[in-house]
Amino acid sequence: MDIQRELDKLEEIVLGSPRVPLTRRTMVDEDQLIYQLDLVRLNLPSAFQEALDIVRHKEEILQEAEQYAQEIIETAERRAAQILDEMNLRRQADLEVQQLRQRVQQECEVAQEQTLAEIERVRRQAQLEIEELRQMAIAESEDIQAGADAYADRVLRDMEQRLSDMLRVIRNGRHQLKPELIQRREEGTPNRTGQTGRPPERPVVDLLNCP
Repeated sequence: MDIQRELDKLEEIVLGSPRVPLTRRTMVDEDQLIYQLDLVRLNLPSAFQEALDIVRHKEEILQEAEQYAQEIIETAERRAAQILDEMNLRRQADLEVQQLRQRVQQECEVAQEQTLAEIERVRRQAQLEIEELRQMAIAESEDIQAGADAYADRVLRDMEQRLSDMLRVIRNGRHQLKPELIQRREEGTPNRTGQTGRPPERPVVDLLNCP
């Protein structure tokens, strides 16, 4: 029987009994109190015996407690070492991840710089090609313009030569006419029909179409 539990019951009997008004007295059930005291009294020898046994086996109990404490300490040390190993592994893994992240970031920056440089090179090359095409177009346009000017000048020169030849032919033909007819036409003398001998002037276009 647990002596501590019986003492707790005894205390509950005293505290749970009704109190006398206006006093510090308590009305306790005598039979119940005596019964509980008898239980405590009967169990005191066994409690004392247990206490004596504890004192007698104090060294053994302390040794067992020390051994148990040592086992707890060793277990805690092993666990701490395991935790430290795991922390070191985690720290090493974090360090490797950080290094990998930095390396990847550096590679990305290098790739970005190379890409930007390539884009700039392509842009400059495209500008050079566009400039070359523009210069070629300008040169071709100038060549075409020069060719057109030369063709127009040649055509006009041929027309001028033809007109000169035609005027020379006309002058020679007029000089081959009779002098009096030429003189009469130049003076405007009327002929038999009462009209002047000067023929009507023909436009230059008609002269060009003469056979």
